[in-house]
Amino acid sequence: METHDVTVFKPYPFRVGQKINIEDGPRKGDWEVVAVSDRKVKLRCPFSQRELEWNRFCYVIDEQTGVQWPGKE
Repeated sequence: METHDVTVFKPYPFRVGQKINIEDGPRKGDWEVVAVSDRKVKLRCPFSQRELEWNRFCYVIDEQTGVQWPGKE
């Protein structure tokens, strides 16, 4: 059987209260996780306090400690 290099993705297990930073795309920026369901995640902007709900997404690239959050607007 032929083998191939395969990239495997897994949905990130968001936790309410988690501070996150999305580096790219339409959700780019700092967010706080305010609600999580099996299908959706609700995020709050720390600057505007606007809340948005999306289908669950994101994959961990790196976890850091001691990082200033939120960053500059």
